[in-house]
Amino acid sequence: MAESTDMESLEDSFRKFAIYGDTKATGQEMNGKNWAKLCKDCKVTDGKNVTSTDVDIVFSKVKGKTARVITYEEFKKALEELAPKRFKGKSKEEALESICQLVAGKEPVNVGITKATTGGAVERLTDTSKYTGSHKERFDESGRGKGKSGRENIVDTSGYVSAYKNAGTYDAKVKK
Repeated sequence: MAESTDMESLEDSFRKFAIYGDTKATGQEMNGKNWAKLCKDCKVTDGKNVTSTDVDIVFSKVKGKTARVITYEEFKKALEELAPKRFKGKSKEEALESICQLVAGKEPVNVGITKATTGGAVERLTDTSKYTGSHKERFDESGRGKGKSGRENIVDTSGYVSAYKNAGTYDAKVKK
């Protein structure tokens, strides 16, 4: 098939993709989602000759009838199935060699991970010095939030009633 070093790096790639996204995975078996990711990340799927549908069909062909995962041996069979489709002009052996070179030594790529940005709009919206009205009372001079005391009128329940303190609320309670 290929040299032993290529086979080792191919098996290494299989293990890396097999454990991707699953903390309990051992690296001995690969599920369909990770197989599709391997084919996409290693550019086995090209959109014309090999599509994601082809990848799913080959996965279903090589796995056991009731199984939901493939082993390394089944993985190699799946690559053998896809090789002639991906490299149409080459012989079966050359196509297999080419597809193994695509996969060997590759790792899963983390695409679409959200990064925190500090754009102008975010800074404007989170600048507490520009707050007005009741929102302004929720923060002290340094811009730190006051917590619950900034959101609610804390009622003094000490028992001492001042003529000035809470005068409006005291009268309203007595009249009801």
